[in-house]
Amino acid sequence: MRGEYKVPGGKLVAVDLAVEDDRLVDVRLSGDFFLEPDEALEVIDRALTGAAASTPTGELARRVTDGLDEAERTGALAGPVAMVGFDARAVAVAVRRALGLATTWDDHTFEVLRPGPLPPRTLAALDQVLTEELASGERGPTLRFWEWDERAVFIGSFQSYRNEVDEEGVAAHDVTVVRRISGGGAMFMEAGNCVTFSLVVPGSLVDGLSFEQSYAFLDRWVLDALGAMGVEARFSGMNDVASPAGKIAGSAQKRLAGGAVLHHMTMAYDIDADKMTQVLRIGREKMSDKGTRSANKRVDPLRSQTGMARDAVVEELARHFVEHHRTEESALRPEELARAEELVRTKFATPEWLHRVP
Repeated sequence: MRGEYKVPGGKLVAVDLAVEDDRLVDVRLSGDFFLEPDEALEVIDRALTGAAASTPTGELARRVTDGLDEAERTGALAGPVAMVGFDARAVAVAVRRALGLATTWDDHTFEVLRPGPLPPRTLAALDQVLTEELASGERGPTLRFWEWDERAVFIGSFQSYRNEVDEEGVAAHDVTVVRRISGGGAMFMEAGNCVTFSLVVPGSLVDGLSFEQSYAFLDRWVLDALGAMGVEARFSGMNDVASPAGKIAGSAQKRLAGGAVLHHMTMAYDIDADKMTQVLRIGREKMSDKGTRSANKRVDPLRSQTGMARDAVVEELARHFVEHHRTEESALRPEELARAEELVRTKFATPEWLHRVP
């Protein structure tokens, strides 16, 4: 069996192995990484040999680290170990993929959903519905692009309502406030000023990755698509995407006990910053700190850097994903929309949920 893992921003790690009596045998590590001294490669192979096939990623990584540390301590190596472009966890992920316990993009067919405009709370409820359906096996992995006609503020699951939202601004601009199921920060979203998608994937796709690594892994295709549109995008911090001109996007995640992962991103296309600072308290502080408060100020990284209409940007993102992954066009089922509307009524529109963190 063979497993491969391309480290985000790093090198390719490959592991060939066999399994006998539920134990790893004939383990052989390879790749285009850099490793010193040469003998460390054999140390890693020996450290993994004999491990149970069910060994979790973290324990496999510890076996690699402990084996190298022991070899250094006993003088079995000609010098200190240097792993460049990969690490012990990357090796463990490649092992898990060889065993079929961790998957790659190519192992899945993604359903692409573009249902058209929906109310903001319905959009948030669909995140929960589709993620739960993947966990229960009712639907496969999905990529869903959002559309909406209302002004809305989406706040993170753990944010304080009163610290984030200005009630007077919300009333003045007829804004719907939505608390989503994922963490992260608040976002002011008018129709046409943002690009948002939700990606629902099995936990096996991010098996062994830290949260920070999983953000970069799941957003890599977005950076490639932005690059094709002329945007010099890069990862910034744990869950943001930025360019030399500033922040472009932010991502958030929610992982369910059933093994499904919700990952979504909102990209700023052309935001009315003055309106945003009237609606979001934290937005007001951030804009003030950066000295960018002014009449008619706009935050428009995607519009200004691509020169493309918002719909064209969405089309390019969808085209890039379809060209690089196995996909099929799909649609929301009536029962899914009904379930989402029921969640709006019983959860997302209730004061108990909206103000669960006062």
